[in-house]
Amino acid sequence: MPSPSFRKPRRGYTLLELALALLAIAILAGGLALPLAAQVQQRRTEESRRRLDEARDVVLAFAATHARLPCPASDASRGEESFEAGGDASNGRCAHFSDGYLPAAALGLSPLDGDGFLRDAWDAPRNRIRYAVYGGAVNGVAQALTRTDGLQSATLAGVGAQPHYLFVCGGATGAGPAGCGPASNQLTRRAAFVLLSLGPNAPLVPAPGSDEARNLAGDGTFVTHEASEDRAAPFDDLVQWAPVHLVVHRLLAAGRLP
Repeated sequence: MPSPSFRKPRRGYTLLELALALLAIAILAGGLALPLAAQVQQRRTEESRRRLDEARDVVLAFAATHARLPCPASDASRGEESFEAGGDASNGRCAHFSDGYLPAAALGLSPLDGDGFLRDAWDAPRNRIRYAVYGGAVNGVAQALTRTDGLQSATLAGVGAQPHYLFVCGGATGAGPAGCGPASNQLTRRAAFVLLSLGPNAPLVPAPGSDEARNLAGDGTFVTHEASEDRAAPFDDLVQWAPVHLVVHRLLAAGRLP
């Protein structure tokens, strides 16, 4: 008779080996997830910049058509311009000059959220695109940029001689209502309007005195620079602006000046 054959029992995974295998998989997955998350953030940043660029072009087109810049929207205006009591296009008296939102519904932009506002690519309620416009007098003409034919009344010479419009700074050091502080910190003092995305950390309240807090101060001075992950004062705002000479150029091309 043939001798019976004996097979060795199959060796299974031990709990330790299984735990090590799962750990290796987790490490690999984590290594893949970090670049993927960075790619998603980069795509959202690029899309938000595109929306800011498009919004700037639409605001300039509005100026060429109406011979004025639009007033910012307020929380309650549902994406339409917001004027103070007694204010309208004829006098340009906006309810908010430096702390309002892009009047996206009035400008015909899309897609809008349920309240008529345009958001950046992070699409949270606090990610509505903000908009500020210079509301001071120019050559003695009150609210010259937001009243119909205000720049024409101010004259080209008066527009050019104006000491400053909105300030955009390369950092908050020394930045305040009077400007950017050191000249090296100043990117422009002649921005007719500014567009602002609060970036991915929009739901967070910025630290007092930080660059992001500076952008929400509502005093006509804004800060922009590379993103920073500083724990105490992170910065990921996106800022776009149009100089006053570009607004003038569009109005001249449209025959609304001089």
